[in-house]
Amino acid sequence: MNLLFCNQYYHVKHTLDSTDIKILELLQENSKRSAKQIGQQLNLSQTPIFERIKKLEREGYIKNYMAVLNERRLGLKQTVFIGVTLKGHSRSYLEKFLMKVSDFPEVLECYQVAGNYDFMLKLVLEDIEAYQVFVETKLSLIAELNSVNSYIAIKKGKQTNRLDLGFLKDSPK
Repeated sequence: MNLLFCNQYYHVKHTLDSTDIKILELLQENSKRSAKQIGQQLNLSQTPIFERIKKLEREGYIKNYMAVLNERRLGLKQTVFIGVTLKGHSRSYLEKFLMKVSDFPEVLECYQVAGNYDFMLKLVLEDIEAYQVFVETKLSLIAELNSVNSYIAIKKGKQTNRLDLGFLKDSPK
């Protein structure tokens, strides 16, 4: 089954077939897999797999390869979600806020959202004291900030970066 998608980053049209989808699934599972290993699983030779992977990278379907670290083993035991409202909603307020929080290494994710907040942030820190220091020395100094609501994670229920690609298999041509 061939599926047609337009890559938003490069404006390149590419047809994802079932082999491309399977390659993406296998790489999401373990990005250290070699083209040879993937080829063996898909009953294809190494060269066409390697070429497909390079094309998927070039067209932006694969953004990066990275190791998933164990936060707790590294001493990062506290996850905090922060709902942020800004004093204004002009483009400059939004851009200034986003630029400032993007410089904070504690902020792993930042989303502009609709609803009660303007932004939601995800932080991972050593402990609650480190969160307090972050708020006092960084977050509270942002001039565009109006209010902050913090949500302290007690227990992690699920964490994944793996996208479910089943919708690609089931979509009509």
